Amino acid sequence: MKSLLLSALGLAFLNPVMAQDSTETANPLTISGYAEAYYNYDFNRPLNNTAPGFLYNFNRAGEVNLNLGFIKANYTTERVRGNLALATGTYMNANYAAEPGVLKNIYEANVGVKIAKNSNLWIDAGIMPSHIGFESAIGKDNWAMTRSLVAENTPYFESGVKLGFTTKDEKLYLSAMYLNGWQRIQRVDGNTTPAFGTQITYKPAATVTLNYSTFIGNDKPDSLRLMRYYHNFYGIFQLSEKFGLTAGFDYGTEQKAKGSSNYNNWFVPVLIARYSPSPRVNIAARGEYFQDKNGVIIATGTENGFQTFGVSANIDYAIFPGVLWRVEARNLSSKDRIFLERATSDGAEGASKKDNFFLTTSISVAF
Repeated sequence: MKSLLLSALGLAFLNPVMAQDSTETANPLTISGYAEAYYNYDFNRPLNNTAPGFLYNFNRAGEVNLNLGFIKANYTTERVRGNLALATGTYMNANYAAEPGVLKNIYEANVGVKIAKNSNLWIDAGIMPSHIGFESAIGKDNWAMTRSLVAENTPYFESGVKLGFTTKDEKLYLSAMYLNGWQRIQRVDGNTTPAFGTQITYKPAATVTLNYSTFIGNDKPDSLRLMRYYHNFYGIFQLSEKFGLTAGFDYGTEQKAKGSSNYNNWFVPVLIARYSPSPRVNIAARGEYFQDKNGVIIATGTENGFQTFGVSANIDYAIFPGVLWRVEARNLSSKDRIFLERATSDGAEGASKKDNFFLTTSISVAF
């Protein structure tokens, strides 16, 4: 017995890795990916085969295309983390149009350091997912297939430095950010104004998430400086095993002119209900309203600006683990005639309309 014990101790001494806990030897680097192909039929049949300019996901009409595809590397240890994801697709073409060169294809690129040994306090820097809103560009993570109007017209990504703290029970998350602008990787030319963001997320129970996020900054050159103040509220409630509800309300203000004490404002309520009759099937319905009379976010050039109601309904089916098929019907109805249809006779641009109806389907794979 003594000889066996000494032999075991000797092996542990000669090969200390074997004596360590298995969690310490786990590979800190993981590779993942996502791809979502789609077909979107716009019943207004736009001449350029592109959905209205305020929609960035599934925005090509009448063709099969890739909305978003990316490969992501994640590195995580106890005190260091990092992410790098390179992407392509029509979402990237539309939403990253203002970024130069290779920045158009960077979905995420950031590094984080845990600065407190005994507290979950991190500093992250680089290109990160936005702290505003409950929807992301990754379709499978959202209850509705297409993104809400508020998601499409608030940042999906941001670039800067973030200080974030999570309590030990993980019920409360607090963060503060220094940002390059309103959905910017590269700062606007001529802009030296810092932008800031904050986020408070509280989870009083496993079935409830409450969030309040803000943005303060100017997203124009200093010569045209217009300060913007934005507030994002939402709650996610899993009311039962099969039924969930998400409610959001956003409110923004921006100066009418440089140095002015007068402000333009806009607001956006949204409500999504989801029913899950089985582990493989989800059904969701959404109602939303976007009021931007002065065209701060969505300029129409019409008398009443952008005042648009939206309704949608979608059904999702998980074909295999990681493979999701979705179908959605959506209608947008505006106070003014802001939607254009194609004339039926010669194919030229036709009359303007108050409504726009879409029927969209997608299939995605995550690995």
